[in-house]
Amino acid sequence: MPDDTIDRVAVLGAGNMGHGIAEVAAMAGYNVVLRDIEPEYVADGYESIRWSLEKLAERDRLDEPADAVLERIETTTDLADAVADAELVIEAAPENLELKRELFADLERFADEDALLATNTSSLPITDVAAAVDSPERVLGLHFFNPPVKMDLVEVIYGAETSDEVAEAGHDWVESIGKTPIYVRKDVRGFVVNTIVGPFVGEPAWMVSEGDAEIRQADAAMVHERGYPMGPFELADLTGIDVGYHVRKEAGDDVPPVMAEKVEAEELGKKTGTGFYDYEDGAGPDYEPDQGEGFDTLQVEARMINRAASLVGEDVATPEAIDTGVRLGLGFPEGICRRGDRLGLDRVLQKLETELEATGDDRFEPHPYLRELVTERKTGEDAGAGFHEYGDGGDDGLDSYRYLNAAIEDGVLEVELDRPERMNALSTALLDEIDDLFSTVGTDELRCVTIEGAGDRAFSAGADIGGFDSLEPTDAMDVTPAFETVNEFPRPVIATVDGYCLGAGLELALACDLRIATKRSSFGAPEIGLGLIPGGGGTQRLLRVLGETRAKELVFRGNHIDAERAEAWGLVNRAVDREAFDDLVAAFVDDLREGPPLGLEVAKKVLNRGEDASLEAALTMESQGFGLLLGTEDVREGTAAFAADREPEFEGR
Repeated sequence: MPDDTIDRVAVLGAGNMGHGIAEVAAMAGYNVVLRDIEPEYVADGYESIRWSLEKLAERDRLDEPADAVLERIETTTDLADAVADAELVIEAAPENLELKRELFADLERFADEDALLATNTSSLPITDVAAAVDSPERVLGLHFFNPPVKMDLVEVIYGAETSDEVAEAGHDWVESIGKTPIYVRKDVRGFVVNTIVGPFVGEPAWMVSEGDAEIRQADAAMVHERGYPMGPFELADLTGIDVGYHVRKEAGDDVPPVMAEKVEAEELGKKTGTGFYDYEDGAGPDYEPDQGEGFDTLQVEARMINRAASLVGEDVATPEAIDTGVRLGLGFPEGICRRGDRLGLDRVLQKLETELEATGDDRFEPHPYLRELVTERKTGEDAGAGFHEYGDGGDDGLDSYRYLNAAIEDGVLEVELDRPERMNALSTALLDEIDDLFSTVGTDELRCVTIEGAGDRAFSAGADIGGFDSLEPTDAMDVTPAFETVNEFPRPVIATVDGYCLGAGLELALACDLRIATKRSSFGAPEIGLGLIPGGGGTQRLLRVLGETRAKELVFRGNHIDAERAEAWGLVNRAVDREAFDDLVAAFVDDLREGPPLGLEVAKKVLNRGEDASLEAALTMESQGFGLLLGTEDVREGTAAFAADREPEFEGR
């Protein structure tokens, strides 16, 4: 929902970032003016927005027609007109400090004195940009990631003079457009995300330059052994080798020779057809899983963790913000602070000290905060504290999971799949956590469970197929315990689906008792496109829920169906607009929370087991369940409440 203190947003610059930010703001309900210096630039940006919105509409990713969003976007080349009535101005001009300063000097003349002035710079100090105005306290950084429509992260950056009120207003606005903000409380080069990614790319480049590793070896190890979405050299080719080169030059850092050689040869990566890999005559990144053997992944991760320590120790960002940043901004499989805690910060420190002693290179100099944590024996998960606090998991043990968020609120176990950077794909680790949670959580005080996906795109888009590389065929032949544990859980489980629900994600939803979806959601069993079939109970549960004809259509064709068709087929209980979704979920939860726990438990068992039994056996189970419940206090309470014309108060006895 729009921030009620901001109605009109001016975006200055209609290039890739500018028109993307304008599109996101308009989709969130804001009136937007898109400005650039030439009419053709503005026209190109506007047409790019139109094209993007039409694509989103085709995929049911819009809450309203594309034309309705476009109606909220104006275009102009006149700066004064663009910013005159804007409560928020976002500059997205090219990365040239003098250009930005000239623009901000003009902004102070033309914009309202209370307007927030933001820069989308990815590399320039906010303080240097703000120096062009007489009121630097109202200047902040709002660093979106490319493309803004798809990327959920926005860094909210303080300049030296930025006021807390301005930063908080920027943070609130980012949340209002459905993005995830993180505070960067000091104006450091690279902010948070680029500070961490520097050694991810740079350290392997040094290792290759020094003859300690090979390019494919580094990429294979970091992807297939450590779970990163791309290898460091693959990433450098995608972003442009020259980009990393110039960032290091501007920072006064030495450049790894293997990187400098590529820039000198003008082999800059995918954009030139050749970089660390060949994109013209070759297939691009062609490393294989088994090529990573022998690569020292700890050397790379230790440097990233050391960078994280510098950010925390110097009060730039919290461990939570850093971990959110690298997961959403870089697609890392887990936060780098969390990874450091799992590796053991004492081990990380020892690795840095060993490399520093061997090379004398100050890139391995441990940050004082890392030393402080180790000295205080805060070495990570095993010690109970590191960057994060672990303790004993609390009274209910629900805060000890890495990929799940779980909490009990007023008798409801609320579960969130927390891998938004991977569209909540179900990895082996996440499935193990689901199985553990549903196997161990106490049910005495529980009435029901809800499961949702983190982020704004998916309940779960399927299995994390990266995990297939190391999976033996015999390992995959057993029924997935997590789905069975959810299906057999003694309390009703509701899958609340907003976005993609595909493959293993659909299988998890099918293991739940009830499924509620937004109309923008889509469902499918696309495994056949990989030469596979659903392997987590999908074929059999689809058969029982949909019948043979529709189950075979989903499995054989591998296509997606929208939520309204899913409702018509009986795959979901309800499909509603997003505006009505939370209220509908709350209504279902209220009914289950107020219902008789024992009655619901018995009903679930009879329904689950009866579908596979003969009619005679199923009727026997039903009669036995009915008889079992007759002697309970809940039935006596229900009967008394009915006679007294009041609401029953069931206690599960």
